[in-house]
Amino acid sequence: MTAPADLQQMLIQVTSKLTGPGGRFELVEEEVRGNRMPVIRNRDRKVGDLVAASKAWGDRDYLVTLDRRISFAEHADAVAAVATAMRDEYGIEKGDRVALLGANTPEWVIAFWAAQCLGAVAVGLNSWWTPAELEYGIGKVRPKIVVADAKRAELLAKAQVSGFTVLTVEDDLPRLVATGAGADLPTADVDEDDPAVILFTSGTSGRPKGALHSQRNLLAVVDYHRYSDAMVAHMYGRTYDDSAPSDARYLLTSPLFHIASLHNLVVPRLATGSAVVMTEGRFDIDQVFGLIEREKVTNWGAVPTMAARMLEHENTDRYDLSSLTAFALASAPSSPAFKKRLREKFPFADRALVDSYGLTECSTAIAVATAGELEAFPGTLGSPILTVAMEIRDPLGEKVPDGVEGEVCVRSPFVMLGYWEDDAATDAAITEGGWLRTGDFGIIEHGRLRLTGRRSDLILRGGENVYPTEIEQVLDEHPAVQECAVIGVDHEDLGEEVAAVVVLHPGHDASEQELRDFCAERLSYYKVPAHWRITRDALPRNATGKIRRREVNV
Repeated sequence: MTAPADLQQMLIQVTSKLTGPGGRFELVEEEVRGNRMPVIRNRDRKVGDLVAASKAWGDRDYLVTLDRRISFAEHADAVAAVATAMRDEYGIEKGDRVALLGANTPEWVIAFWAAQCLGAVAVGLNSWWTPAELEYGIGKVRPKIVVADAKRAELLAKAQVSGFTVLTVEDDLPRLVATGAGADLPTADVDEDDPAVILFTSGTSGRPKGALHSQRNLLAVVDYHRYSDAMVAHMYGRTYDDSAPSDARYLLTSPLFHIASLHNLVVPRLATGSAVVMTEGRFDIDQVFGLIEREKVTNWGAVPTMAARMLEHENTDRYDLSSLTAFALASAPSSPAFKKRLREKFPFADRALVDSYGLTECSTAIAVATAGELEAFPGTLGSPILTVAMEIRDPLGEKVPDGVEGEVCVRSPFVMLGYWEDDAATDAAITEGGWLRTGDFGIIEHGRLRLTGRRSDLILRGGENVYPTEIEQVLDEHPAVQECAVIGVDHEDLGEEVAAVVVLHPGHDASEQELRDFCAERLSYYKVPAHWRITRDALPRNATGKIRRREVNV
């Protein structure tokens, strides 16, 4: 067995070979939007160019579902057809927004790449939004086209929105692919720091904010994944050649409007020639295990809620899961004890389990912890990844020494351009020096990050971010509600559930069911409080009038 010191020395040598002068991932310092930082010298400049390059992978699987199989060549042809129609029939040009609203499907992916080939901005709308939430999101980005599945098209019809064309996943997209067969793949004249994608992330102000990602952001993520593949190859004594396709097969189980599925799976795997095996519909652990066995899935990034379902499954021996060689937990924190249970039940988790820390505003992971680090340093989220500078800062923005708690701040080519049409929020999040203030609090120990607090009062329910302010603002609209506080309560499966303490106006009454129904009409199901306490007693507040959330109990 290789000793830890020998392994560390090997990592240093491989990193130096890959990122040093003349290396495939040679790092150089360049100016990125006014700030100098390390970037990869030999990099792509346009996201859309990845589609043309992917034709080299030919008949290999790109997108696989339970009952469909689409090769890289078929995908590129479909993208060409849809992009040509978007341009010629619907007038889509560089900078126009193309919104994507639906469950995970190959058509969602095809429409995304079509937008990229035209230099348009693909907008991943949350497919769980209500009509009221859709009104806000669509009104914010003002798309020319919304690609929607039938279920969400019905929701759109109920929303008070207009000024765009709806293309349906079930009918319009297949029609455009068929009628546009043989079309040439369009290209657009875009710069590295031109916008490419908007993904919505909840905000402390109560309204979702659109994180605007650039061409550079997405392509930097692609190169990080290529670099990771190269590191693994070299550590196992294999030759790395990114002109040859990868045999890795990746399972996609999270929504495509998340960076985990889009930026860090669908996009880089087009570049590496790897298969993306997609689940469709509600998460079903038997379907997932069946796909892993049938498709010989090698890599899976799961949220802790999904991993919890794995632990609950009583007949895992029925499935051959031996193909899994990489298993990551993402999107929400998980305890060392939970990771230990995974290792004990699933042999692949013992050798493959990794954890990471990232956020939508940074496009990908900020830090990653290997299986060995998780065992040696319980609670760690690992070290910063390639090109990421990470500092812990005090309230005045000054860097603090290792071991001192403060706000996690990062600077990297991964950091978003800002929030779509929200200068105030952008200025609050990104400093003049290009540092992203994550709002998370942590400590750096021996170069590794450990979180000590979460952004604002964020509730992490099954991998979904839920901000109390948004729910509180909805409850405040109810005529019987005088004030309220929304908090997270522990849940074994979901991590946390949403709970609400509601203070009623004197002389007014409202039942739990009435308030629940009121929220359900205005909020996605996962934001509707599962626990309630209805009272006449005032909420605890500090001297400035702010609610002392830590003293609120359900």
